[in-house]
Amino acid sequence: MSAPFRLEGRRVFVAGNRGMVGGAIVRRLAEENCEVLTAPRAQLDLIDQKQVSDWIGRERPEVVVIAAAKVGGILANDSYPADFLYENLMIEANLIEAAFRAGTTKLLFLGSSCIYPKFAPQPIVEEALLTGPLEPTNEWYAIAKIAGIKLCQAYRRQHGADFISAMPTNLYGPGDNFDLNSSHVLPALIRKAHEAKLSGAASFEIWGTGTPRREFMHVDDLADACVFLLKNYSDAMPLNAGSGSDVAIGDLAELVAKVVGFEGTVTRDTTKPDGTPRKLMDSSRLTQLGWKPRIALEEGIADAYRFFLAGTDRV
Repeated sequence: MSAPFRLEGRRVFVAGNRGMVGGAIVRRLAEENCEVLTAPRAQLDLIDQKQVSDWIGRERPEVVVIAAAKVGGILANDSYPADFLYENLMIEANLIEAAFRAGTTKLLFLGSSCIYPKFAPQPIVEEALLTGPLEPTNEWYAIAKIAGIKLCQAYRRQHGADFISAMPTNLYGPGDNFDLNSSHVLPALIRKAHEAKLSGAASFEIWGTGTPRREFMHVDDLADACVFLLKNYSDAMPLNAGSGSDVAIGDLAELVAKVVGFEGTVTRDTTKPDGTPRKLMDSSRLTQLGWKPRIALEEGIADAYRFFLAGTDRV
């Protein structure tokens, strides 16, 4: 752990500010008395090396947070592997190189828990990286994220750049995607429970037995962790950023139903696959530095549901 790094008065560029994670980081940085820089996609194509180099060279951010990425579910990853690998490689490489060339003082790259081997021991420690095969359904995205981590480590080793990486767990909250065809499990459950409530259905269904366990963290907690790391961390080791606890999918569905106000039952289609039995990251390194999440799961789900209801096309 290094001496505290001051964000006050600095120019901070958040790449990917229109996404759930980037938007949360921008909200959190409003408390830091710094100048937050963002760029509309029409103005700055992160896949275009020259545009990125010119923009960062002109704006000279002292701090860069890379929350930008091409993301999608299993179907999208499987259908467009070249796009997921190429575009994410270009985004991170363009930003990291341009930031170094412009003399950026601090850079934080955000990876993903999918970087770890499919059968990594639980809870997953940072040392598990590159110790086994990846989950095949999202390996293209994962390989790009691993390259981003290694790029930060390489610039630190070769150039002494203070570039760090963090690996978020499953995130949810304001700005999430609630499309049942492409959303992740928690926002999908919110939508299912809400639609069942509106229609007066007796139940809504989840896939599998409901026994697999997953970890979830509110995106505002991640944003707070990012600010903490910018201020307090300077090392090559990528740090896990999670809530430290997991929940069975069946129990999660029941909790979502309670928050939404759906009084029917949750049924299980046991003909559908369960997936990995458990996925929990070990975030003890981060907590030992002095940070911990503040938003309990039920409170966070209620916040996510309020955001969902605020969409005029959703009620």
